[in-house]
Amino acid sequence: MRFSPQDEQFRRRVRQWLTGNLDGRFAGLRGAGGPGREHEAHAERVAWNRHLAQAGFTCLGWPAEFGGHDATFAQQVIFHEEYARSGAPARVGHMGEELLGPTLIAFGTPEQKQRFLPNIAAVRELWCQGYSEPGAGSDLAAVATTAELDGGEWVINGQKVWTSLAREADWCFLLARTEPGSRRSHGLSYLLVPMHQEGITIRPIRQLTGTSEFNEVFFDGARTEQDLVVGDVGDGWRVALATLAVERGMATLGQQVAFRRELDALLDVARQGEAGAEPVLRDKLARAWIGLEVMQAHALATLENPGAAGNAAASVTKLLWSRWHQGLGELAMEVLGAPSMVASGAPYDLDEWQRLFLFSRADTIYGGSDEIQRNIIAERALGLPRQARP
Repeated sequence: MRFSPQDEQFRRRVRQWLTGNLDGRFAGLRGAGGPGREHEAHAERVAWNRHLAQAGFTCLGWPAEFGGHDATFAQQVIFHEEYARSGAPARVGHMGEELLGPTLIAFGTPEQKQRFLPNIAAVRELWCQGYSEPGAGSDLAAVATTAELDGGEWVINGQKVWTSLAREADWCFLLARTEPGSRRSHGLSYLLVPMHQEGITIRPIRQLTGTSEFNEVFFDGARTEQDLVVGDVGDGWRVALATLAVERGMATLGQQVAFRRELDALLDVARQGEAGAEPVLRDKLARAWIGLEVMQAHALATLENPGAAGNAAASVTKLLWSRWHQGLGELAMEVLGAPSMVASGAPYDLDEWQRLFLFSRADTIYGGSDEIQRNIIAERALGLPRQARP
């Protein structure tokens, strides 16, 4: 991707700001909060994200009228690259800024935009996503959570699972069945629900890393206002798919820069040990480098010209990064050899490579499993017959 002189000037501004501000009170946040470390310094990272907002570095791609900065595609790419390269901490407002915000801009009412977008942009309210359920994970159309009108409020009953950061969230955007007796993608609505209320119980799910980014969320008569439906009642499937497309969009570029940092660090480990002289491992490391180059080229091409990429492009992107990153975790264990099997301290103190390996086991499941992504590609891109569904 080629950048103009104006783009490079923007890059210098972003780099200088990050260098100057990841210091003092925020110096200890470098690298904090990544996968398997989501518990780290949450309050401090909230403060950092609000500091970013005050400097104009949140919601870059949003239109200015909604609190954004009308940043060009190139500028958004640059910001994600520089943010990842700087080692800045994982951002706490991702769900609101990258997922719900664009969805509200596209489908929300003027009142919804006025009520929620400023708080997302300023990082005053945090969000979580209520999609997956015990019987409706990657097969999202099987959602069973219900919402019924009672006076001027929706009453919600059901269970969501694998809900990232639910304990920290102020609000949840969720998919619920509002038409009794409806099946599959029909009769679903996209609701905005306050998390701090009676009728909502959050139960952390302990992961292989020993931490709990994911949660179960139980809705037992939880309530939200009648007008907090995004899009039309019963049209939630279309809105939810739009959110999923955004989820696998621009933010993946920053994710891939973080992947490159991981790969470069692993190459350094290999060079310093015996693995660097092992032909088979050298070949695997080279293949990992090639895979990352292909992934980045695909992401740039599909994001810059989304219409030409087709409606299965997001599924291709998910397959590419999830398999690659999981493979990197496995490769790290090979490079480190037998010591990778021993925790660095009691009772369960993991190093960065062990954490990468264990957390990346979930990469091919969360956000849509590989099996479901292949079905989408087969049906929507290749035109193969649809899989039989109950």
